[in-house]
Amino acid sequence: MSRGSELEGYCIDLISALAKNVGFAYKVHLVKDGRYGAVDSNGNWSGMIGEVIRGEADLAVAPLTVTATREHVVDMTTPFMQTGISFILHKDLASKENTFSLLSPFSTDMWVGILIAFLLTGLCIFLVGRISPTEWSEPDTEEHSFTLLHSFWYITGALTLQGAGPHPKALSGRLVSAIWWLFAVLLLACYFSNFSSTLHSNNKHVSIKSFEDLANQDLIDYGTVEGGSTMSFFKYSNNPVYRRIYEQMERKKSYASSMEEGVRRTLERNYVFIGEAVSLDLAAARYCKLIRSQEVVAMRAYAIAAPRGSPLLKSLSIAILQLSESGELTYLWNKWWASSCIGAVNANTSHALQPHDLREPLPPPGPGTGCWALTGPA
Repeated sequence: MSRGSELEGYCIDLISALAKNVGFAYKVHLVKDGRYGAVDSNGNWSGMIGEVIRGEADLAVAPLTVTATREHVVDMTTPFMQTGISFILHKDLASKENTFSLLSPFSTDMWVGILIAFLLTGLCIFLVGRISPTEWSEPDTEEHSFTLLHSFWYITGALTLQGAGPHPKALSGRLVSAIWWLFAVLLLACYFSNFSSTLHSNNKHVSIKSFEDLANQDLIDYGTVEGGSTMSFFKYSNNPVYRRIYEQMERKKSYASSMEEGVRRTLERNYVFIGEAVSLDLAAARYCKLIRSQEVVAMRAYAIAAPRGSPLLKSLSIAILQLSESGELTYLWNKWWASSCIGAVNANTSHALQPHDLREPLPPPGPGTGCWALTGPA
């Protein structure tokens, strides 16, 4: 990011802390072609890796993924951040209208449990009434006044807080009924509380939750940075889902030239941008209209690139470990990945109520991540 004529961001703070720790002066310039670094058919490298190889920069400080191909041409320090591959999409694009939205406050397990409880309670009230002489209109006859249909009708009325008759006469039946009424009151309180939270929540139901969902549809275009490590992962993967994603991107040529272009196209809707989770989380923290998928695959690490045999490499690796052990890297993470999107509203995240939620609160959502800059010591 830039502020006026100055650069700011995680990587700017990182190189500043490393310079103080190791003891060197530096000046920063942006990579000319705006790319991280990929090799072409002639073996020539572009982007930051290319500038480091050609001696145009002494260090490349950015979200540079550590790969075997890059390790062959440059030296990489100890990783300063761990990440994986995920994707972001527009919240309006991610949400879909659900025909059964009235069922959304409870999960499927909850509804199944309620149905089982309904059937067992109705049967239980009927059986205890069948056994008790109080429920018989004339004990010497075979006529029974409280039938199974009456039992289910009565507990159905309890769910609407209405005393639908006839009522159980036996003490045992009334005891079971009282327990069911208490259950019905608590159930309705939980339902309407969670339903209200769902209606007022900004986080809508996500129709595309995984890479498999992404690969199984062709209405929404998706892509990643052309020539980057994420593209290479899909290109050389043996996983059939990832291969289909790569083939779709190749067929439609839906690649983005840079991270900024990918985020911009995602903000314009009808596009899903695939990239490293930390960078995507940073974009989601800056733009409230974006949401990142919870699925993260292909874990990898970010590191600083230096020319082969650089005397700074060992000192930088030690300094990164020291910053990590002292908590400085965690501080920088919290500083730059805190949500700061314009027009953000403190909205509560709403989830379908699970059975275990009746005894413990829902966990808060986790933090997000991302960074960049190219730098070389003076």
